[in-house]
Amino acid sequence: MEFFLFSLILVVFFFTLAGNLMIITLVCMDQRLQTPMYFFLCNLSFLEIFFVLTITPKMMIDLVSQNKSISFLGCISQCYSYFFLGTCEIILIAIMAFDRYIAICHPLRYTIIMNGRVCVNWILVCWIGAFMNNFGPIVLLSQLSFCSSNVIDHFFCDYAPLIKLSCNDVDTLLTLESTLSPLVLLSSLCVTVVSYLYIIVTVFNMHISGSRGKTFSTCASHLTVASIFYGSAIFMYSLPSKGRSLDVQKAVAVLTAVVTPLLNPFIYTLRNEKVKDAFRDCLQRLFEFCEKKPVITLSQPWMISNKST
Repeated sequence: MEFFLFSLILVVFFFTLAGNLMIITLVCMDQRLQTPMYFFLCNLSFLEIFFVLTITPKMMIDLVSQNKSISFLGCISQCYSYFFLGTCEIILIAIMAFDRYIAICHPLRYTIIMNGRVCVNWILVCWIGAFMNNFGPIVLLSQLSFCSSNVIDHFFCDYAPLIKLSCNDVDTLLTLESTLSPLVLLSSLCVTVVSYLYIIVTVFNMHISGSRGKTFSTCASHLTVASIFYGSAIFMYSLPSKGRSLDVQKAVAVLTAVVTPLLNPFIYTLRNEKVKDAFRDCLQRLFEFCEKKPVITLSQPWMISNKST
């Protein structure tokens, strides 16, 4: 089964990178997509690329290699990167929900509120908040002693199986995890839910039915991604590591580390009219460029005469 799984994950890995790179390219090249909404979407694609690069390459190597080991520093780095990027995504999804709230409920002030400086500051808050949230627990985790076994019952260095291998007192780590993880997750979830409640009230107060459908369509992609991510993150972050089933955790980890990064670009591409239009225009320009045959004109070669001047 290892070669089959390697082939399957390789295909998923390729399409994940291609899909997210396509979103980034479209946002950078098409002026219609250079708005705060697509700026945040571009950052989400960056996070998804780093997310799969953190887990998937090592997982594929382990599937085709007899040596399935990882250094302690590499293990701690992988664990921190996974939860750091995951926390970034949680915060970013809440920011994207707030952006949709401003765009729909306060459209006349949207460009003033969500200007370029504000958008960059929100991204900085996302990265700095994720760094601070995960730095303390990972420092404590790196100082634990692992004296019983060095075999991790997982396909990457996750937080819970590492704690189970330690022979130290891990009550402080478990308390810290059970406090910080639900706090970030529930805060992001509250912002998203409240934003969409205001959006729903605003949409139903619209007098034109066509405007309702158009407004809902702009939120459908983000709402779909948010539902998938929050559903999996609740199992991953909110349940305590000590009592969490490793089988359930591994299944959820596959969803968050492999499946969700693949779905995001396709959800935004298939459900967003602006992205689809930009993609079609990009393909059209590419075909037109390929169809153009360059005309090469050879100049008259120099005639070299043997006669002396």
